[in-house]
Amino acid sequence: GRDDRGFRGSMKGRTMYVVPFCMGPISDPDPKLGVQLTDSAYVVLSMRIMTRMGQQALDKIGENGDFVHALHSVGAPLEPGQEDVAWPCNDKKYITQFPATKEIWSYGSGYGGNAILAKKCYALRIASVMAKEEGWMAEHMLILKLTNPEGKKYHIAAAFPSACGKTNLAMITPTIPGWKAEVVGDDIAWMKLREDGLYAVNPENGFFGVAPGTNYDSNPIAMKTMEPGNTLFTNVALTDDGDVWWEEMGEAPEHLIDWHGNDWTPASTTKAAHPNSRYCVPITQCPSAAPEFDDWKGVKIDAILFGGRRADTVPLVTQAFDWNHGTMIGALLSSGQTAAAEGKVGALRHDPMAMLPFMGYNAGDYLQHWIDMGEKGGDRMPAIFLVNWFRRGEDRRFLWPGFGENSRVLKWIVDRIEGNVDAVETVVGHTARPEDIDLTGLDFDIEDVREALAVNPADWAGDMEDNKEYLTFLGSRVPSEVWDQFSALKQRVESAS
Repeated sequence: GRDDRGFRGSMKGRTMYVVPFCMGPISDPDPKLGVQLTDSAYVVLSMRIMTRMGQQALDKIGENGDFVHALHSVGAPLEPGQEDVAWPCNDKKYITQFPATKEIWSYGSGYGGNAILAKKCYALRIASVMAKEEGWMAEHMLILKLTNPEGKKYHIAAAFPSACGKTNLAMITPTIPGWKAEVVGDDIAWMKLREDGLYAVNPENGFFGVAPGTNYDSNPIAMKTMEPGNTLFTNVALTDDGDVWWEEMGEAPEHLIDWHGNDWTPASTTKAAHPNSRYCVPITQCPSAAPEFDDWKGVKIDAILFGGRRADTVPLVTQAFDWNHGTMIGALLSSGQTAAAEGKVGALRHDPMAMLPFMGYNAGDYLQHWIDMGEKGGDRMPAIFLVNWFRRGEDRRFLWPGFGENSRVLKWIVDRIEGNVDAVETVVGHTARPEDIDLTGLDFDIEDVREALAVNPADWAGDMEDNKEYLTFLGSRVPSEVWDQFSALKQRVESAS
């Protein structure tokens, strides 16, 4: 049974807000709805940006409609006359999702996804369970619309663990002439099978992005999205003229108030903004927003991308042999450890489908659902690709320029979908040939591209034990199809070594 530990009396002396909200376009005839109770004004303002919130959502719920119950408190009751603090919270924090009853309880935190319960708690953890029950998919994926020079449109969904360039890809400015990119979603995709394919909807209404590292070079679209204002910033630094600043935005001002509220100068040894500080802004302000972000039917997905951060082993771009092979690629998605604090440097940090923190049910059953969806969808399912923007040379420099140049890899993916280009069959799958990556207008050594695409079976052999251990760790419910794919990969690696 559940208890109400901590909640009884937790909002005393505060305002309780009742926030009805809709996930995805409000025009959806069968919408997914929710109501969040909260004592945080920050949450209310964030929910107004991140969801379709308010009267329209309440009307959709109606007299006795179905909705997800979300309960949140910062856990900081106020006695009469007691002065409030700048950031009320409680040292004791917990977030509990109840998949069977579709409820979310969050206590003690006032921050981000811990408190904005429509975000990961609903859109992934609860929705992944709904999706399994109802035969669709809730995935941690961006949705990108691409238009080629002839005006033909393509849609790509992509899963990347954190710090692997997901937001930058969602808001990419293509460097190849004639290609246009628009963002449908930067974080979450709800995908449903229709007559002619798998369609994706972005259940969110805004971007909740990491601020540090965002600038006019790395992500000009994100910066332009914030230009009109109407943006909620969390834990960034404040300039003397009331503007915001964070690391890598540009040259640091002479004086700032840091995220702790203390004076900060460029001589300070601490960071001015928290490394996970955020901007929260409506999609409608984004200059590259695709109008389809507000279409409840969604966009037809042509390709699904998986990408981790690997300095070695994984080539720049490879197409999976088929859906089940792609499911195994997603199941084994990983990044290399980058710092000693994260564990053994060189060991793999696994994040299946970039969903490790967000699966609402057993990981093996989740992979089974992927296999089942592939069976149900058959040839309606999109092609699956594995990408790696982060391959390094022997001198440790990046072999691929990344950012807007990733549009060249997207062009190759589109060429594969259209059957316009061959590939070389490697242990990984159908890997691109260096001469097929369009380098027009790029002052770049094709030898670097060759190295970025290289597949060394000995490197893959080195990963096999780690990957086997990980699939075993995921438990006895990992589908036999995934193990069959793993055995086939092992066979290919052994034959090639």
